[in-house]
Amino acid sequence: MGLFFEYYRATDREAALVRPEASRAIEEPHGVSGFDVVETKWIDTWGTLNKLVALIADVDLSTELVATVRLYPLYPDPVPQTDEEWDALPEDSPYLSSVGIEELSVNVRDLLADADDARLPRLVERWAKIEEFSHFSSVDMEYLMSVAEGLVGLSRRAKEHGQQLYCWSCA
Repeated sequence: MGLFFEYYRATDREAALVRPEASRAIEEPHGVSGFDVVETKWIDTWGTLNKLVALIADVDLSTELVATVRLYPLYPDPVPQTDEEWDALPEDSPYLSSVGIEELSVNVRDLLADADDARLPRLVERWAKIEEFSHFSSVDMEYLMSVAEGLVGLSRRAKEHGQQLYCWSCA
């Protein structure tokens, strides 16, 4: 099983958290309808997306630009520290959830929204060469370009409507 990330826009945290366990991309009755979504696989916030944003911002790839706030699940204190504490967690513990929702910063939304369309193909070529994609036998440039264009478009629509970007993930 892989890691799936769905980037979407919503008016606020309350709207972003409707039915948090449900995919944002699947329409009712199985999911949540009404979200504008870009579905991705392996494009996480802290690594691969951060590097795309760094390329757009024309800064060093190690610069941490993608700041997020975890919205779901909220983890209670104290955090389990030992194997015994992890093993003792009840089945419904948020620490065992395979789903998560994060809110991306306005800065990330605006950097993506302001990406230069003419530069995007060259940036995606550079993005395809990052370490995170090196374990693939071949990088699907068409897929990465569609993801980049999708994220830029989503960000523009979010900015235009005064909305935030969110990331729903499932392992």
